[in-house]
Amino acid sequence: MFHISNFTENDDVRIIKSLGPFTAIEYTRDLSVSPQDAQKAYFCNAMNIRKRQVVCDLSKANVTIQQGAMQWMAGKVNATTGLKGVGDLLGKAVRGKMTGESVIKPEYTGEGILVLEPTYKHLLLLDLDEWNGSIVLDDGLFLACDATIKHKAVMRSNLSSAVAGNEGLFNLGLKGSGAVCLESPCSQDELVEITLRDDVLKIDGNMAIAWSGNLDFTVERSGKSLIGSAASKEGLVNVYRGTGKVLITPVL
Repeated sequence: MFHISNFTENDDVRIIKSLGPFTAIEYTRDLSVSPQDAQKAYFCNAMNIRKRQVVCDLSKANVTIQQGAMQWMAGKVNATTGLKGVGDLLGKAVRGKMTGESVIKPEYTGEGILVLEPTYKHLLLLDLDEWNGSIVLDDGLFLACDATIKHKAVMRSNLSSAVAGNEGLFNLGLKGSGAVCLESPCSQDELVEITLRDDVLKIDGNMAIAWSGNLDFTVERSGKSLIGSAASKEGLVNVYRGTGKVLITPVL
């Protein structure tokens, strides 16, 4: 039996959102600032630059996290590699090489509390059921997810998507049902969510951070012809086609 006090109930801690086993918290102010750092801390707080953490309640679900993300844990918590055998290790090694993600993402089981390392990035909690059970992530966004969710390498529809679209040839795809936690460069309030129903979205630049796994991603000319593309001065654009959702960060 354990009891945690002086943590999430403090008046300097705000709960951003809870979903499944995850609770995202934010430190509204730093109570331990040195005199030489006071000015920096003041303006950081004014500009919403704050530390944030994810608290995982393992009594609700087992979780898989990014390698090295654990800060502390309390209770009956067990850490495993999440590997199902030699074949699974080889598969994850290949996927990690293609996507740039860590080969082994630790899986935590039990009935205790797991707290992840603090970050200045913004924490997003997404329900895969709202994404038709499949999502593709931009590089470096994954932080944690329900352990039942499957990870896979998603290849671009064509080579031009990687070369011309300023994207890698492979991205991390998540498939299943449950909660996913992401580290985003911008806040939830600034993210633009586009829902497509047998339609098309064209973006000039690498601004999409996540999109439904069933969308077809390609890179195409902004106009129907080379002359049209030259006239618009846009050149090539990233195109998402089909039925699904796309999250865009317009401020980056």
